[in-house]
Amino acid sequence: MTADLNVSQEIEELRRQINYHNYLYNTLDQPQISDYDYDLLFNRLKELETLHPDLVTPDSPTQRVGSKLSEKFRKVKHPAPILSLANGFGPQATLDWYERIARLEPRVKTANFVLEPKLDGLTVVIHYQNGLLTLAATRGDGLVGEDVTENIKTIATVPLRIPVVGDAKAPDEIVFRGEVFITKSDFARLNQEIEAKGQKPYLNPRNTAAGSLRQLDPAITASRPLKLYLYQIVTSTDPLPASQSATLEYISQLGLPVNPLYWYADSIEEVIRICEEQGLKRHSWDFEADGIVIKIDDKDLFESLGVAGKDPRGSLAYKYPGEEVETKLLDIQINVGRTGVLTPSAVLEAVNIGGVVVRQATLHNFDFIAEKDIRVGDQVLLKRAGEVIPYIVASLPDKRDGSQVPYIPPTVCPSCGAPVEKDEGTVAYYCINASCPAQLSRNIEHFASRGAMDIVGLGEKIVQQLIEADLIHSAADLYGLQESDLLHLDKFGPRKAQNLVEAIQTSKTQSLTRFIIALGIRGVGEVAAEKLSEAFHDLDTLSRASVEELQIVEGVGEIIARDIHAWFAETDNQELLQAFRQVGLWPVREDLPPKGEQTLEGLSFVITGTLPSLSREQAEELIKDHGGKVVGSVSKKTDYLLLGENPGSKHAKALQLGIPVLSQAELLKLIAAE
Repeated sequence: MTADLNVSQEIEELRRQINYHNYLYNTLDQPQISDYDYDLLFNRLKELETLHPDLVTPDSPTQRVGSKLSEKFRKVKHPAPILSLANGFGPQATLDWYERIARLEPRVKTANFVLEPKLDGLTVVIHYQNGLLTLAATRGDGLVGEDVTENIKTIATVPLRIPVVGDAKAPDEIVFRGEVFITKSDFARLNQEIEAKGQKPYLNPRNTAAGSLRQLDPAITASRPLKLYLYQIVTSTDPLPASQSATLEYISQLGLPVNPLYWYADSIEEVIRICEEQGLKRHSWDFEADGIVIKIDDKDLFESLGVAGKDPRGSLAYKYPGEEVETKLLDIQINVGRTGVLTPSAVLEAVNIGGVVVRQATLHNFDFIAEKDIRVGDQVLLKRAGEVIPYIVASLPDKRDGSQVPYIPPTVCPSCGAPVEKDEGTVAYYCINASCPAQLSRNIEHFASRGAMDIVGLGEKIVQQLIEADLIHSAADLYGLQESDLLHLDKFGPRKAQNLVEAIQTSKTQSLTRFIIALGIRGVGEVAAEKLSEAFHDLDTLSRASVEELQIVEGVGEIIARDIHAWFAETDNQELLQAFRQVGLWPVREDLPPKGEQTLEGLSFVITGTLPSLSREQAEELIKDHGGKVVGSVSKKTDYLLLGENPGSKHAKALQLGIPVLSQAELLKLIAAE
């Protein structure tokens, strides 16, 4: 009995500490402990809950990702109408609103106001009973929404139990209104990640946030960088705060997320001044906002004004003009990236948008052009938000004169004329010629990089010098460079020239795996290169492999197999390989017996952060020497995350999926285990 009581008390204390540190990290951005110490707390809680499943509760931090939702979202009736807002465009409309409500209620003339950014996200209603999160729903039609409780639980800033801090008792029942959104910086990173995989990027943060919240699988929602700010108490069994400013403070005191950006005003003139001033600054905000919500601070006065239709009279959305203009699409140009991906961009008739003259805009990819039926010569709608690159929203077919024709994606590379490939199921078109002039500089930089051939001293600027001096036309030409060739280049003396030539020649000793990585074959990273090296032993055998034979290799799916096969089938690439062979660069894999006891046999690891005494390469080699494998991304199949200082997003993903986390010391203990 005592032991069970002690376990129960330890679990409660662990939950309290973890919730508190989640609040500090996710809501206040003021962590007080290291990620390692946090992981110790989290892993201890998981261990105890595994041993005592009867003590697991819905509000435990380990229960962030719940079970899959049903095929249909359950309808939820809101405890009170979730009202919309009337819009006011500019100072005059705001003054008109003020005069209308002042005629209804003279106290408005002495009222104070609270102003909050009008977030461009998805409205949600969140219920807590006895401090426990029990229900979350979308706004729907304002009366009935959809149950998205399991998805809301995956958002890191949303506590599963309140209060998170302080000794205040949570009301028996309290319901909040807030906005789910994605920050601009998180949205940019998300698109970079999916574009790197050859997938179609999302168009805007608002739609992405809405779509993420309505996923039937909460694990998908958990993988999206959603955030939540609360700004209203819909109902409560406790007395409500007397003002909007006090409401925001109270929500924050409970440990719930509140937008720290809001303003006070004691007159309508001050309201307009702030709205106009912030209209110039809003592009620096890290969230999309199309206006500022003006609210009478005093709740009693606010309620006494009542509702007009579905809009509370005591509040107004001060809307900013949309940054969307019309212009003409003059041409579609094609840029070729390092990996050969062809990206279309729009050449526009110059137009002023948001104080900036714009002549070019992104078109995302060729599927986007087809879906939007964008044609050269079209009048198009152009949008620019803050520092985001301008992009075309849509074409205007009604304004066509008959000269515009549907755009046909290129079949050959605009730089080298090699055939263009497109994998089924992806949006990317790409040139597979490794010697393509448009790719040459970046291909050689990749070839010489630390993770590939590791040619010390051969960076971007020197590669550019070598190309401009007509000394190299492919990576193979590096191995024919003489010291005398380099002495003619800017800032090259005898010692620097000697060091670079020696570094190039030394790279001939690199492994077959490193060489495969250096070739820059689309989709082939470190893990795939290692598996290909193990399976085929040399490039002769690899180059003759069929798509079916390539797919047998672990980690090589159909798309990557086709990319590899297409790369080796390209004539220019075959010539490049022969050039490597002629300069003596032709590594062959010779499998060696394992160096140590295979204590990690069958286990997969992901590494993130900086380890105390091992480089990433050393850690990978250590794991492989003992039978384990290292993969590049965290998934449900990952056995362990090896964690160092300053980890990236892999750490958060591991926590979401419940993947065990190891320190360097714990890895060494695991290796030494009998």
